[in-house]
Amino acid sequence: MADTSPSSEDRFTVVIIGGGAAGISIASLLKKHRPNLSIAIIEPSTTHAYQPAWTLVGAGVVPLRKTLRQEGGLIPRGVTWIRERAASFAPDDLSVTLESGRTVQYRRLIVCPGLQLDWDKIEGLPETLGRNGVTSNYSRETAAYTWECIRHLDGGKAIFTQPPMPIKCAGAPQKIVYLASDHWRQEGSLHNTEVDFCLAGDALFGVAHWVPTLQRQMDYYGVNVHKKENLIKVDGEKREATFQIVGTEETITRSFDLLHVTPPQSAPDFVKTSPLANAGGWLDVDPATLQHTRYDTIFGAGDVMGTTNAKTAAAVREQAPIVVENLLASLDGRPLKGTYDGYGACPLTVAYGKVVLAEFVYGGKVAPSFPYDQRKPSRFAWFLKTQVFHRVYWHGMMKGQNITVKHRVKSGS
Repeated sequence: MADTSPSSEDRFTVVIIGGGAAGISIASLLKKHRPNLSIAIIEPSTTHAYQPAWTLVGAGVVPLRKTLRQEGGLIPRGVTWIRERAASFAPDDLSVTLESGRTVQYRRLIVCPGLQLDWDKIEGLPETLGRNGVTSNYSRETAAYTWECIRHLDGGKAIFTQPPMPIKCAGAPQKIVYLASDHWRQEGSLHNTEVDFCLAGDALFGVAHWVPTLQRQMDYYGVNVHKKENLIKVDGEKREATFQIVGTEETITRSFDLLHVTPPQSAPDFVKTSPLANAGGWLDVDPATLQHTRYDTIFGAGDVMGTTNAKTAAAVREQAPIVVENLLASLDGRPLKGTYDGYGACPLTVAYGKVVLAEFVYGGKVAPSFPYDQRKPSRFAWFLKTQVFHRVYWHGMMKGQNITVKHRVKSGS
């Protein structure tokens, strides 16, 4: 239920900042384990999105409306929904202050507000995003526009960008490269289309196991891969994109007919400037227990954490039960035995009907859940991506079903 009362102070056993995948999953699990637990979720948004499907929205496979739900319908029964934004932390006083000035006190705090998209760090981008052929699957407002741009491009120049890491779903910037190229291939216009993938890093993917497969897909479509190029400016009227060569002052300007932008990303400002942040501005938690490194009453989950795992919904699925187990142990005065191994998964859509399913844990160790060579593009993985994963999300994770993968297939790599 939403709580908009003017009370100056509230107290809960558990306060959760963020009503996204992590916040709802954890609240649901907590209520299953301890129905009488006093829990509040601080979340200003009234719409909840299944963001992993926005690549498919941008590729014309899924309508945007299918990825959205009302936030109020997902808040677990018995959990108080505070429809406000968190503004600051007072961890020594066990309290959070909201933008309205209201103070919420807790015995345990879970910080999982996700990350923020820093559109304004690219000069000219906010003014032209959603028009002039400039789009992004990272925005609810423009994911559908991506498909309009792709299907109406009949030859020309298409540029896709990827900023410095970390970002949410690190494979997403290249997923749409493959799908767009496959569409143009099927339409017979790919030979008239110059496709560039400009990434700020020096590798196609953070786990080397999958890089050769992905490079073969880039080569198959004739994509020009430009490494160490970071987008810094967009002129929508001129249809020009300016990139800085990473590590230098040199810039290069490229013309485009279609520009798909993945924006720079960082922890939310209220976390970045708080005593909870590490040197990089991310939530400072133990990578195994997900408990804060300095405040033992605070836990983290999801994209806000300064851990090295992939920032994906699959990671949250594995993190949520660990946070719940350790938080309840903390309340009970028991040792924290839950351990997160860094699991993340990235279904790389390399064609319509084909997915390379990358699953891995801390250190880039391959951790497949299915007994086949996941470097090979798979129709089975496409089925998982388009038919299974969203059901697991809405009907499993969001409802507190513990569906972590306890026993994975041993990899010979």
